Amino acid sequence: MIKNEKERYEAALGYATLMHKGQYRKGGKEYITHPVAVAGIVREKGGDTDCVITALFHDLLEDTAATEEEIERIGGSSVLRTVRLLTKPRNVVMADYISGIRSDPTAFLVKGADRLHNLRSAVEADDAFRRKYIKESEEWFMDFLPEIPEAVEKLREITPSAD
Repeated sequence: MIKNEKERYEAALGYATLMHKGQYRKGGKEYITHPVAVAGIVREKGGDTDCVITALFHDLLEDTAATEEEIERIGGSSVLRTVRLLTKPRNVVMADYISGIRSDPTAFLVKGADRLHNLRSAVEADDAFRRKYIKESEEWFMDFLPEIPEAVEKLREITPSAD
């Protein structure tokens, strides 16, 4: 049984690292750097241990072979419930997906931190991806964190329009 917050975090980080092993970001960095960065933003914003663990786990169901049982064993039932909310279904209806995230304060904070880190990292992506990401951010995520509009603007400044 994992007893204290530090042990919970370390177990979660170890599991997320294992599950993302062999995955890389567009710029070539190991994928685990993304959930770790998202967890850091969440921590800066005052997120508790469950929120930080959710940040470490936010892409596990979507992008790895992680199981709900392992997520629950390590993170607990509330972490699993929130990770499910953050997992984008295959044929996603964005309005429903965003509505679910908005209904849960932890999911809202983690998704905001995820979007912010991805916006900051998108400088390494191609122009088409950046244009798509800017549009999606403007449509759905501008109010998730106060830093998101500025990050969108910075990305727009380096992204040529499609015209």
